[in-house]
Amino acid sequence: MKALDLKQIFYTELGAIYDKNEVASFFYLCLEHYLDVPRIHLNLEPEFTLSKSEVDTFFSVLNELKTQKPIQYIFGETEFYGLQFKLNDNVLIPRQETEELVDLIIKDAKIQNKESLKILDIGTGSGCIAISLAKHLPKAKIYALDVSKEALQIAKQNAKLNDVNVTFIKADILNFRENDFFPIEKDVSQRQKVFFDIIVSNPPYVRNLEKAEIQPNVLDYEPHLALFVDNDNPLLFYKTIVDFAEEILKANGQLYFEINQYLGKETKQLLIDANFTEIQLLKDLNTNDRMLKGRKL
Repeated sequence: MKALDLKQIFYTELGAIYDKNEVASFFYLCLEHYLDVPRIHLNLEPEFTLSKSEVDTFFSVLNELKTQKPIQYIFGETEFYGLQFKLNDNVLIPRQETEELVDLIIKDAKIQNKESLKILDIGTGSGCIAISLAKHLPKAKIYALDVSKEALQIAKQNAKLNDVNVTFIKADILNFRENDFFPIEKDVSQRQKVFFDIIVSNPPYVRNLEKAEIQPNVLDYEPHLALFVDNDNPLLFYKTIVDFAEEILKANGQLYFEINQYLGKETKQLLIDANFTEIQLLKDLNTNDRMLKGRKL
């Protein structure tokens, strides 16, 4: 079958669910992912033809796309901050906003000429934040925490895939125990507490009342554990992490958050109440309040 004919089938089958540009993007992503053929190739060779087995693969993807399953989960991988990451439905699909957060941290560290850092990523999921920081701040010591055993399995695969060292910790930040950050020593007196230069987190922040705004490809497939919080306590994770940072962050250490765009002022107030300084509420490329940072006294 000609690739251009197959592309038209994608338009016909998916046109009622996705807009035309998105359908085209799906088709070209499949072309690149499965055949290593760039989209420009069809302009140069409009008669390009796929074998039966290749066509079968495309139809299999087409059937999954009809269910609105995210193409990143279909492929089992995605790109984030120039790196490749394995994915499954135990971890969130990394977003552009999170890339902006990573970029902010890297730039701040380099501007301050502080690359030999201890950094903790809370709620690491696929490991995209921790691993990207480890790749671009190679002198830093990176720790990454998550409550999900399945998420940590993916994160560990991604660290190996990207050839970085990250210390992964299975722990629930809402029920934190100091022993989670102690090296294992039989003699308690020899244990040394780990203090961090930077703590970063993209915790669950979507209120249940906002589910109506969420597209089915997110709501039906991505892990709710990593997405949603109760309406009556939407800043639970942020308040817990701020309290934790007061104990475990070094003097002059920095705290970075990705936040709910509707709760920017409220989240910022948590840092003000905790006497953080140099607090900045920052917008993403879509002009939404999305990042928050502050420095511990």
